[in-house]
Amino acid sequence: MDHSAVLALFDRDMREGASPYSPDAVVERVGGVVRHVDSEQGWNGVLWSDLTDEDADEAIAAQVRHFTALGREFEWKLYGHDRPHDLGRRLRAAGFTPEPEETLMIAEVGGAELDAEPPPGVELRLVTDRAGVDLVVDVHEQAFGTDGSRLRHQLLAQLSGDPDTVVAVVAVAGDVPVSSARMEFTPGTRFAGLWGGGTVEAWRGRGIYRALVAYRARVAADRGYRYLQVDASDQSRPILQRLGFAPLTTTTPYVYGAS
Repeated sequence: MDHSAVLALFDRDMREGASPYSPDAVVERVGGVVRHVDSEQGWNGVLWSDLTDEDADEAIAAQVRHFTALGREFEWKLYGHDRPHDLGRRLRAAGFTPEPEETLMIAEVGGAELDAEPPPGVELRLVTDRAGVDLVVDVHEQAFGTDGSRLRHQLLAQLSGDPDTVVAVVAVAGDVPVSSARMEFTPGTRFAGLWGGGTVEAWRGRGIYRALVAYRARVAADRGYRYLQVDASDQSRPILQRLGFAPLTTTTPYVYGAS
């Protein structure tokens, strides 16, 4: 895989040319910024920018004014290769708070390991309804320690409004949800995005996360996607590397308006 070429393709298809994440959202280009505007329960933020030393501060201020006027908390999704080189410093100076850095990792579907299965006693179930979404959110809140209201709203909207754009799966031991993950598709691109993979603490280290990646990779292969994309934490990065994913750059969420 040509890392530079794939990163450029990712920037073009998934950031600069991004599609809305939900049926009610819009993607807008204003000057050198591409932003995603959704309801208060959805994801609001900046996906891509092409800025210089001269115009970066005003572009940042313009986005703050726009989302503040809407009453929205929003995120500026900064990648390690974005310019200007001190964009992160400028965002902090404008009142943004950085969250933990992650690694953008990409694998070719044909080169990923697809045969990993869950451990004995654990079953993977495809999520198709509200009850399944509740299980995904329950795992999310336990695994990450964060409120899952926004995730619930997003998944329900996708499953009811455009079900071909998302696959969600939950791992259960008996009737107890122990891990979950989802995959999002953008028609017309070559990338399938892996999101939200999390396992309840007592069940970590048993290969469930690996099985969830393999399950989603098989679905992506069946649908004809060429690449799998993950924003990987330090915990998941080594697992993903063993599955055939390569680190291409870093990504850091800068959040504005969090209470």
